[in-house]
Amino acid sequence: MADMDAETTTHTEPMADEEEPLFSNLDLFLFSLIVGLLIYWFMSRKKPDPIPEFKKLDTPAPTTRETSFIEKMKKTGKNIIVFYGSQTGTAEEFANRLSKDAQRYGMKGMAADPEEYDMGELSRLSEIENSLAIFCMATYGEGDPTDNAQDFYDWLQENDDEDLSGLNYTVFALGNKTYEHYNAMGKYVDKRLEELRAKRIFDLGLGDDDGNLEEDFISWREQFWPAICEHFGVEALGDDSSIRQYELQEHTDINMNKVYTGEIGRLKSFEVQKPPFDSKNPFLAPVTVNRRLNKAGDRHLMHLELDITGSKIRYESGDHVAVFPTNDSGLVNKLGHILGVDLDVVISLNNLDDESNKKHPFPCPTTYRTALTHYLDITHPPRTNVLYELAQYASDPKDQENMRKMASSSPEGKALYQSWVLDASRNILAILEDMPTLRPPIDHLCELMPRLQARYYSIASSSKVHPNSIHICAVVVEYKTKTGRMNKGVATNWLKNKLVSDNGHKSTVPMYIRKSQFRLPFKATNPVIMIGPGTGIAPFMGFIQERGWLKEQGKEVGETVMYFGCRHKNEDYLYQEELEEAEKNGVLTQLNVAFSRDQEQKVYVQHLLKNNKEDLWKLIHTENAHIYVCGDARNMAKDVQTTFHEIAEEMGGMVRTQATDYIKKLMTKGRYSQDVWS
Repeated sequence: MADMDAETTTHTEPMADEEEPLFSNLDLFLFSLIVGLLIYWFMSRKKPDPIPEFKKLDTPAPTTRETSFIEKMKKTGKNIIVFYGSQTGTAEEFANRLSKDAQRYGMKGMAADPEEYDMGELSRLSEIENSLAIFCMATYGEGDPTDNAQDFYDWLQENDDEDLSGLNYTVFALGNKTYEHYNAMGKYVDKRLEELRAKRIFDLGLGDDDGNLEEDFISWREQFWPAICEHFGVEALGDDSSIRQYELQEHTDINMNKVYTGEIGRLKSFEVQKPPFDSKNPFLAPVTVNRRLNKAGDRHLMHLELDITGSKIRYESGDHVAVFPTNDSGLVNKLGHILGVDLDVVISLNNLDDESNKKHPFPCPTTYRTALTHYLDITHPPRTNVLYELAQYASDPKDQENMRKMASSSPEGKALYQSWVLDASRNILAILEDMPTLRPPIDHLCELMPRLQARYYSIASSSKVHPNSIHICAVVVEYKTKTGRMNKGVATNWLKNKLVSDNGHKSTVPMYIRKSQFRLPFKATNPVIMIGPGTGIAPFMGFIQERGWLKEQGKEVGETVMYFGCRHKNEDYLYQEELEEAEKNGVLTQLNVAFSRDQEQKVYVQHLLKNNKEDLWKLIHTENAHIYVCGDARNMAKDVQTTFHEIAEEMGGMVRTQATDYIKKLMTKGRYSQDVWS
């Protein structure tokens, strides 16, 4: 600063004998202007150097072929497009089945992910003769669109002036009646398209996963196609022959560095990890803790910790962690043995439609072993379309007849599928074992099997306390079927076996974060009421950690009330030490635990809520408390909600309809949140 002060002084001090300068101010101005113009001219004519980093980008620039479904349909002669909003793969599967059906009825269809296309082109569908858009839309969470349908949902909401009067459409919705917002996304798309003047060609279909989603879909589809054929004046051919979508290519001489070994997206992405990490590029998180939570009993409840150091992954309390499990190697080997194939043959299944965005049903080239281990769902009972397609490979006509019957919409066929496949929990291996004449080619089987999906778990930690670690709380699924087989949950058994050190190697879990709306109140002073029996306690461990951290920072924190439930105090009281410590430290202002089987009469969390109705009503009605419910949707979440209705009736002097509206308003305001599953 001394030099600057001196310079300033020199300029401001008056001079006694001022000499005439060599250049006038005008000369200096003109000289500066000329130099400036020369620099500008030189810079503007110089072309920018190419930036080599751009060449390293994996994602190619979007082209017309990729974003215009209209141009693609015109080019390939297709008149039916089936968009899907899918989180677990079922809606995508239904969309593929409907696009395949079109061929059977003398039309041409394509399945499409709305995330990959410009949905503003829907108004142009009228340019294609006898065109139809079908929407298979699943609802996720609390009435939300699936991840891949979020942009489409936003587009529908924002474009009030859109004129879709030339669009013919129908919607099949996928949901679950145990959830508050049953089929909200499908209903919204159906209603919104009508508001934008599109023409509904066939009634909205409602699929209920709590009942029999497959049966709902078949019943809707059986009526849908004849109605469409009649509408367009097309003869309903109903061709029963099997239609292959992919052709097999065996690789006898291939560089094994070009072969997929379980990666979800980019080849070798598990060897060279690059952020950002998401559903197509999961992070391999090392397992640092894997311990059993329950002290006794037949079940195995576990706590795992995943290390995300250096991944740049960020999460908040209430978010979900998605993990990509693998199938049991014993199950895979049995499939290979029963079909008499070498599972280590390197293959590709190539789409017969060259213009399709989906070149393969799973990453190819790969081996049958990798496909059956990492990419295909071989543990769930197969859907009826799989049975229908595989029926041709049964050498016994009676088996063929039964398989086709199960795929029909006849009452007898539906009952047979329900009892022989669903109630008996027969997966594809069990079906092959119990039907010895059925021996399909493995490539067709792989084409028909749905993709193995990521599993979502509520994160049981707070990033404020554990910025480099994500905690999971889960119960291992294992049960005996009616046929005497032991069925094991894919993800939980796989996680159970993820030892911290496996023969000197770190066990890793491919994972990414899915953001959630299940959030602590913005104001820490708001009281929170948390209800989470069993593994439903998971997100609340994160909430408790965060409220404790806020207190440590000197922040004022409102009442933090916990309602937990388990079977026996000495058996499955999860996180007992942590919860009691939080209560002792004043982080938990109330800890209420229901041990359902420690006495003759069962006691659940809803009974404890009812016992504390005065205190709860004061927190909710007077102090703006936020209510959080996590766990079983089918029974617990419903019973808890009913209990809050009763508390509002008794303490608020309301009739049942008023009490129901009161709780609904809390939900609308974000003061009653649920993270539930069925």
